[in-house]
Amino acid sequence: MQFHSLILTFTHSLIESFTHSLIKSLSMKIALIGYGKMGKEIEAIAKSRGHEIVSIIDVDNKEDFNSEAFKSADVAIEFTVPAAAYDNIKATFAAGVKLVSGTTGWLDKIDEIKADCAGGSTFFYASNFSLGVNIFFALNKYLAKIMNQFEAYDVSMEETHHIHKLDSPSGTALTIAEGILENVDRKTSWKEATEGEADELLIEAFRRGEVPGDHSVKYDSPEDFIKIEHSAYSRKGFALGAVLAAEFTAKNNGFLGMKDMLKF
Repeated sequence: MQFHSLILTFTHSLIESFTHSLIKSLSMKIALIGYGKMGKEIEAIAKSRGHEIVSIIDVDNKEDFNSEAFKSADVAIEFTVPAAAYDNIKATFAAGVKLVSGTTGWLDKIDEIKADCAGGSTFFYASNFSLGVNIFFALNKYLAKIMNQFEAYDVSMEETHHIHKLDSPSGTALTIAEGILENVDRKTSWKEATEGEADELLIEAFRRGEVPGDHSVKYDSPEDFIKIEHSAYSRKGFALGAVLAAEFTAKNNGFLGMKDMLKF
């Protein structure tokens, strides 16, 4: 219980310190690409931090990528669907606007985007913008390094999201899986299943109701188990992280991510 309280206190302090450090960011012009639940959350938080929304692009007005309003943005924030993400990114680059994207499920084309960034475009990508989740990523890697020594423990994962989420496993789950595969030698690949080979990291994915996002990692042995988990209460944490990323992106160039912004 004391360790759990210490982690919660550390997490809260880190988030407060980081967000406070950016409170005085200069007002920006932001364009939104995608105006669903996440887009509306981002709009509210951006305005509360003194930013101006100059353009909103959704499925019915994609011609606005060529508008002067969109081109006037300091940065655009994109949360759409996997099938639309790549074209949205390319259209934003063509307009000369920096982009923050949280859409997952399209990363087979990420090398092309990195090449665009090497040529002068700016792109910030994260599978999850929640500050708490990114602390979880760090804890996951640290625990995996320790558990690599203890072969009696088999590691597996679970993730749960709302029924509207199209990709499975989630991009966040895949980032967690990568952290395990990089550090646990006895696992060589991941598999979305409940059964598999000894060297496969099994991931169970559930789609239920309006769950914002739950992720857990479990190390199980015949004697006991160790489990770490992160649960989001709402989309607000993801939206805040996306706006903080936009503030960071406005001041930086190239291919960016949460590691560049958070420095831990």
